[in-house]
Amino acid sequence: MPAATATAAARTSPAAPPAGGLRSRWTALAVLSTGMLMTILDGSIVTVAMPAIQSDLGFTPAGLSWVVNAYLIAFGSLLLLAGRLGDLIGRKRMFLAGTAVFTAASLLAGFATSPGMLIAARFLQGVGSAMASAVSLGILVTLFTEPRERARAIAVFSFTGAAGASLGQVLGGVLTDALDWHWIFFINLPIGAAALALALPALPAVRGLGLRAGADVLGAVLVTSGLMTGIYAVVKVEEHGWTSAHTLGLGTLAAALLAGFVVRQARTRNPLMPLRIFRSRTVTGANLVQMLMVAALFSFQILVALHLQRVQGYGAAETGLAMLPAALAIGAVSLGVSARLNARFGERTVLLAGLALLVVGLALLTRLPVDADYVTDLLPVMLLASGFGLALPALTTLGMSGAGEEDAGLASGLFNTTQQIGMALGVAVLSTLAASRTEALTASGHGPAEALTGGYHLGFAVGAGLLIVATALAAGLLRTGRRS
Repeated sequence: MPAATATAAARTSPAAPPAGGLRSRWTALAVLSTGMLMTILDGSIVTVAMPAIQSDLGFTPAGLSWVVNAYLIAFGSLLLLAGRLGDLIGRKRMFLAGTAVFTAASLLAGFATSPGMLIAARFLQGVGSAMASAVSLGILVTLFTEPRERARAIAVFSFTGAAGASLGQVLGGVLTDALDWHWIFFINLPIGAAALALALPALPAVRGLGLRAGADVLGAVLVTSGLMTGIYAVVKVEEHGWTSAHTLGLGTLAAALLAGFVVRQARTRNPLMPLRIFRSRTVTGANLVQMLMVAALFSFQILVALHLQRVQGYGAAETGLAMLPAALAIGAVSLGVSARLNARFGERTVLLAGLALLVVGLALLTRLPVDADYVTDLLPVMLLASGFGLALPALTTLGMSGAGEEDAGLASGLFNTTQQIGMALGVAVLSTLAASRTEALTASGHGPAEALTGGYHLGFAVGAGLLIVATALAAGLLRTGRRS
């Protein structure tokens, strides 16, 4: 991030750290990171337990997808609203309420005895996750005002999110195999309880702006229903197709609702989302780049795991362990060197370097053979995933850099929202393309393993293309400069 941008970001934050000094702030960061870890774990830990859940509760194949979709729709559609409400009523209150809702919903999910009960619990988990996650970055940037210290804090926070996905796959496989699927939800109970106990004294009790500063009920209805409709349309693309009346109709409705929301925000005296936040080219560009990057990396996290299980014959726990070097590489970079590199060269330069590593990794996967050797064909790609450890902390700093203290929760919610939209688009676009390619290869006489691998190749190629577009946007929209 350029010196001017970093200085502006620091000026908009509170002048003094919370009582207790450095130790108190890092304790607060540990609380926020624990909340992020719980949320990310829950998103990935469920995927490896899906067969066991289907068998035990009697889900239909179509109904099983709602174990994931119910969470994703609630989470993605409520982040923006929760972020702004955090600014208005207080971010600590929002974080505590969200963590409590998520923990209670996890208990309900663990005791689920029917598909409907589990889907309802997953929806409530998504609500709680949105409430807690939406304000986490907003709290973080107001706690850490000095640029170098903030860079280190963001690196820790970003690592938690990046590593949580891989850890979730390992933990999900181990818990499902050793105990049963119920424990993938029960594991959240001690984590949630610890987060609540530590958050009460550790997080600063900063008063919000008050509901009168932005209590736009109509705007809240428009943005929440628009995002919920749009995400629902996207997650159902694989079932209905891109050109179906279902997808086009819901997509048009979502676009109309969101357009109405923008018009409302431009005209109302107390907007839920002040449009001034988009005046910053850096904030707008960072959110666009993140959406493309997250969509592309679905092809790495999910399609590689599918190749290991469906083509190579790996089990659930083996797949998680095979993906673990990626998490270790991301952690080594994000925790070890990313803050120093950002301070030395600026976030834009570090982001471009990280995106370049990710492009190379996905390009290598387009040549992944059917009988791939893990050490020679997959391990180098796992190590190149370290580019994510460079890109995400830099992108997070850029995404929050243009927001004033009064809009920090909104900027945090917006950044998390574009992340979820990117994930939904990645799931819909890349999985649909891979499945279509696999069907075409099967119809032309290729064997199952060869057809699956060919489908994954297309997913990897499209993912690499999305990363190239993200790199071009980062180079063109994000400001240049070096920070001392």
